[in-house]
Amino acid sequence: MFHALPPEVHELGRLFDEAGHELALVGGPVRDAVLGRSSADLDFTTSARPEQTEELLRRWSRGGGLWDMGRDFGTLGAVRDGVRVEVTTYRTEAYDPDSRKPQVSYGDTLEGDLSRRDFTVNAMAVRLPSLELVDPFGGLGDLAAQLLRTPVAPEQSFSDDPLRMLRLVRFVSQLGFSAEAGTAAAARALADRLGIVSAERLRDELVKLLLGEHPRAGLELMVELGLADTVLPELPALRLTIDEHHRHKDVYDHTLTVLEQAIDLESAPGSGGPCERPDLVLRLAALMHDVGKPATRRFEDGGTVTFRFHEVVGAKMTATRMKALAFDKDTTKKVARLVELHLRFHGYADAPWTDSAVRRYVTDAGPLLQHLHRLTRADVTTRNKRKARTLSRAYDELEERIAQLAAQEEIDRIRPDLDGNRIMEILGIPAGRTVGEAYRFLLDLRMEHGPLGEERAEQELRAWWAARSVDNP
Repeated sequence: MFHALPPEVHELGRLFDEAGHELALVGGPVRDAVLGRSSADLDFTTSARPEQTEELLRRWSRGGGLWDMGRDFGTLGAVRDGVRVEVTTYRTEAYDPDSRKPQVSYGDTLEGDLSRRDFTVNAMAVRLPSLELVDPFGGLGDLAAQLLRTPVAPEQSFSDDPLRMLRLVRFVSQLGFSAEAGTAAAARALADRLGIVSAERLRDELVKLLLGEHPRAGLELMVELGLADTVLPELPALRLTIDEHHRHKDVYDHTLTVLEQAIDLESAPGSGGPCERPDLVLRLAALMHDVGKPATRRFEDGGTVTFRFHEVVGAKMTATRMKALAFDKDTTKKVARLVELHLRFHGYADAPWTDSAVRRYVTDAGPLLQHLHRLTRADVTTRNKRKARTLSRAYDELEERIAQLAAQEEIDRIRPDLDGNRIMEILGIPAGRTVGEAYRFLLDLRMEHGPLGEERAEQELRAWWAARSVDNP
């Protein structure tokens, strides 16, 4: 299986060998090759020190490019004819109890380097140029058993780098594997150690988990082991909140079901369609859509449980959490907006909206309309099949009406019939707050009645101006 490596990789191995240094393909690429999966990564480890690696990579790349991926960590990268490689000097690393960053020192052996890897399935290597498989910790057996286990004692491994505990649940999501009992127990005991890891590293692992093939399994294990208390405390908090529509089911289980259903509604990879799989914004919105319920739960007379305005509270909580995890502003804004809008559809099945209400729904969703469609549909988890069919038909009708209105008036680009310059010309006023008030008045008319045409819009504007002048002499 390793003979299929690009010829440039074999040449790289010969260069290091001739210079008296060891070189081995390591980690994920080896694991994926054994699993029959393709891997875009080509990560190597070597006995050479960074300055020696740099010299050899310059010769190998033949001007293709060389970059410093993190010299302090012994990592350099290069490219040749489209083949990108990263080479890291054998190393060991550990955390100071109060530090957020690992302390790195160089190692002397391949086996020693592999012992510091997170899990046995990632602690295999292929020596180059001989293509000898090195598997000192039984990674092949664990791959066959679909088991995640640390190469050394899990207490030592997780103490050295607490982020490995989050990688444990991430690989459950990505690979569909299970955590070995002792490894899981150690993560549960050391979960508080995640507090020393930087927000950026926590975020990156959470994103990889959510974009995996089995995110529900990864999230459930994250909660079970207590890791979510540090990374995403809003998730375990949902276990104590009973959903007002489905008293047999807590909001935690409902949320994970919504996530699964949202994923099922994603567009096929490579389709170019909206919400193409995997869609991080959609998955985050599904995960966070009900986080405001614990804070808004109220017990009414007769035993009724309500969560009034939980979508507004949840949107604020979502923005706060995503900011704490160092998400970018654009992603944060999109996810929080979807959380805020996710209840807008409720009630449509009982009383279909006016055209004005449909226009406002589309306008408020803006570029997130397709995400909102999918989130709203995914939010139906009732076991009452008749009710589920009714809600599905109602949303089908709403989407049809949106499409009809869009065809009639390009609803996604709604503007008043008169722009600001024309408003100032008609009323004979300068730019300022009054122009904005007139613009909003015309926009409300547009939303309520559809296109008016310039002549009628001018009439309405003049009538509004006359009435305003009377009210404000």
